[in-house]
Amino acid sequence: MEGEFTVKLLRNIEAAEHANKGRESLKDKIWKENKKMWVVAAPAIFTRFTTFGTGVISQAFIGHIGSKELAAFALVSTVFLRFAQGILVI
Repeated sequence: MEGEFTVKLLRNIEAAEHANKGRESLKDKIWKENKKMWVVAAPAIFTRFTTFGTGVISQAFIGHIGSKELAAFALVSTVFLRFAQGILVI
């Protein structure tokens, strides 16, 4: 009776993952890494485009009001953007 229960039917989870790592194809590895990268990159790209677009649209609308207003906006936005970037660096 002692020898009946010596064989384990369930493998260790870590051992199973390690055994499957070698079987993973290069395509699958690249796909997994791409998914991880886009989780971070997509919001960053979206933020960059929307920030730039907001500035362009604001300048276009303020340019219709007058040249002094456009100059004031350019001065304020430059100072504000430099201040905000300085705060982000700290």
